[in-house]
Amino acid sequence: MSDETIDSLDQVTAEWLTAVLSRSGALTHGAVAAFDVAAGRGNWSTHARLQVRYAAGSRGPRPQRLFLKLVNADLEDESFGPSEVTYYTRDYVGVEGAPLVRCYDAAFSAERLRYHVLLDDLSATHILAVEKAPTLEYGLALADGLAALHARWWGAQRLAEAGAALPSAGHIRRFVEIAEPGLGHILDRFSAELAPHWPAALRALYARHPQALVERARDGQGFTLIHGDVGHGNILVPRAGDRPIYLIDRQPFDWSLTTWLGVYDLAYAIVLDWEVETRRRLEEPVLRRYHAQLGARGVEGYPWSRLCDDYRLCVAMGVYVATEYCRGGVNERWISAWLPMLQRALTACDDLACHALW
Repeated sequence: MSDETIDSLDQVTAEWLTAVLSRSGALTHGAVAAFDVAAGRGNWSTHARLQVRYAAGSRGPRPQRLFLKLVNADLEDESFGPSEVTYYTRDYVGVEGAPLVRCYDAAFSAERLRYHVLLDDLSATHILAVEKAPTLEYGLALADGLAALHARWWGAQRLAEAGAALPSAGHIRRFVEIAEPGLGHILDRFSAELAPHWPAALRALYARHPQALVERARDGQGFTLIHGDVGHGNILVPRAGDRPIYLIDRQPFDWSLTTWLGVYDLAYAIVLDWEVETRRRLEEPVLRRYHAQLGARGVEGYPWSRLCDDYRLCVAMGVYVATEYCRGGVNERWISAWLPMLQRALTACDDLACHALW
């Protein structure tokens, strides 16, 4: 993994593009002659769409449209590590069916806490999943893609090969404690938006559910490298049809759980973002597809009953995702995001009797 990062769009030149595309095999002869830039911003990044033109006689795949993401990973009281760089350059290299956008270059600087990734720009063919209603075929594609990623590092032994460990009790508790202040802020302002029994259920969840997570982490079966943020803003879906899909923006904070139960990624996607009736109708076939695909990729000793219990445990973690938005006070800007997330997570907890696990 290189530490020669691009920190500013001013550093992007035809010579640099020629070099990185040549190293990646996308340009086997010739050079980039010129390119146009359309700049933008994300939540934590600067990015640009590049329209590339090549010198006459150039050969190779020669991608015409590229997406460059530049990230300042130092957020003062928290930070991003190299996860997004290793996502594309190390963790899933050679994994058939991995739902990753092609990456041409990526680098992370630990000294300056900066990184960049240069990817195919798929905006002509794909949109964010938030812009389309989920279908069964989309859910199955998501299950297939996540199983491909998760099976690669499944279980304590493979995680050790990746230099990753099962999460400690301290790390789990920090993950919960980051979100917990948001609970009080939400209950003070939004109890009327919650079912009558939910405030007490929320307090009980924060009191007892973390210990259930700690106890589950004593057994590595079911644990893997996870994406951790499989929301519909981080999934690219085709403008027409349901496949192929791509998972983008694996960008965990330093307090995030990066090694966890694989089914957490699926729970995040279908519980927090799907309408309740859609989730009720599609979750079992999607979960069964995920379980079957894990088995097809060599995962053994993980029965359906345990996957279901792990899913229920992870469904309740959606509460932490929603309340974390308000850890510094009610997040007014994102009410339309976190309040439905919280309501959906609590409804799923009721539907699946998740409280019986703790």
